Amino acid sequence: MELDNVGNLDDVVLLRDTPPSTYKQVKYAVDSSTPVNEEYLTKPSKDGGASVLRKIAKAWRQLTADGNSAELVLVSNRAPDPGDELVAMRDARTGFLMPKAAAGSAASKLGRARSRWAQASGLAEAELHELLSVLRFDLAQDMVRYQEHLRLLMALTGLRHDEQALKNGTGWVAEMVRDGRRELTLEMVQSAVDTLSLKAGPARALLSIATLKPDPMAADADHALDWVDRFDGDSAFTKRRPALPNTWSQLQADIEAAPGRLPAGTNAVSVTGSIRLAPAFLVGATFRMVTGTDLAAVQRGQLWSTTDSYDTALVPETSEHRLDQGDELAVGIAVATDLTDDVLEYLRGQNLPVSKLVAYAPPGGVAKDGSVPDSSAANALAVGIRDHLRRVARPARRMHLFLACPMGLAVLLGNRWNRLCETVIYEDIKIDEGYEPAFTIQA
Repeated sequence: MELDNVGNLDDVVLLRDTPPSTYKQVKYAVDSSTPVNEEYLTKPSKDGGASVLRKIAKAWRQLTADGNSAELVLVSNRAPDPGDELVAMRDARTGFLMPKAAAGSAASKLGRARSRWAQASGLAEAELHELLSVLRFDLAQDMVRYQEHLRLLMALTGLRHDEQALKNGTGWVAEMVRDGRRELTLEMVQSAVDTLSLKAGPARALLSIATLKPDPMAADADHALDWVDRFDGDSAFTKRRPALPNTWSQLQADIEAAPGRLPAGTNAVSVTGSIRLAPAFLVGATFRMVTGTDLAAVQRGQLWSTTDSYDTALVPETSEHRLDQGDELAVGIAVATDLTDDVLEYLRGQNLPVSKLVAYAPPGGVAKDGSVPDSSAANALAVGIRDHLRRVARPARRMHLFLACPMGLAVLLGNRWNRLCETVIYEDIKIDEGYEPAFTIQA
């Protein structure tokens, strides 16, 4: 905090053993009367000193003079000005103005704005492009939303995340500042976690996978997959499959490569982001229980973990529907809603070589939202379904799996999908035939 010899980007600095380190300048305002725009960034200070942008440019030159890279962040509760030519180019997911800010000719409105920014910063325009490629604008930081984000981050990384835990953690940081401590080491933070009794579970690596909408946790993740622009549809409600030329097989390759992208020795992982059921199941299968990984996902504000205990496996309600079209097996997970009729229509329409459809419902037989209340129940039901399938699927060499369940249950079920057979997972695409095959896994 307030690190010496790094110029204006000294408020909060995250120093890493391997570059790039992150340098943050924090600008807090008591009201919203001054949005972040060209005037705010390029106007000299009240005493005639350098502007915010010129100070950042000077610090950037200083930090990268030795050839190393640096991550720069302007943090503010001020909102971006949607009427500003360059600031309006900011990507809400990444916080960067680039690459959109580089569009347009020198004579365009955007080009003329770049020229003014370059002059105000004391940089050549090519240098301005480099600066804007590493300068993130972390804006409109509402305190309530920020606290919610922190509490979710605490939960995902294995810490207590109740309101008192947040107060205890921020109180410790405030105490360090009051005591004049300007450097907080990893060891100090770990010691504080122990002293304040903040630990609730294992320290978890974060894996962000977004296909429906941007994941606010992506910036904090150890590895992030952003497929939002690679899925077909204009909103999170309509994004159901990859848009050509993107394919399910490419998404499968990206998900299955994720374990190798996480820190070495990772054995506890939290999955964040918005994904449909087929990718959620694949994530569980990628980090299968036989790999020794503790996998967790957020479901309705709870953290559903593969290691959460349960008393006995829940025996699902089952129903069998003969088709006699071949020797393979179709399986329907009808937990959130009953998909039986839709799946039977699809199987007949596509003439898939299946002998029968086995449908699984929650104990009691009623498929509905909330039928699986928590992580313990989800684990117990996942084991119950898996154990029953091991018996009925023994003669089959291939299964066709259809899912209608909570996302967290799909993750937990995929995590336990072993000693079965090759499985094709289908996604509900709602249009055309209703379903399409997404992934194939060996089990």
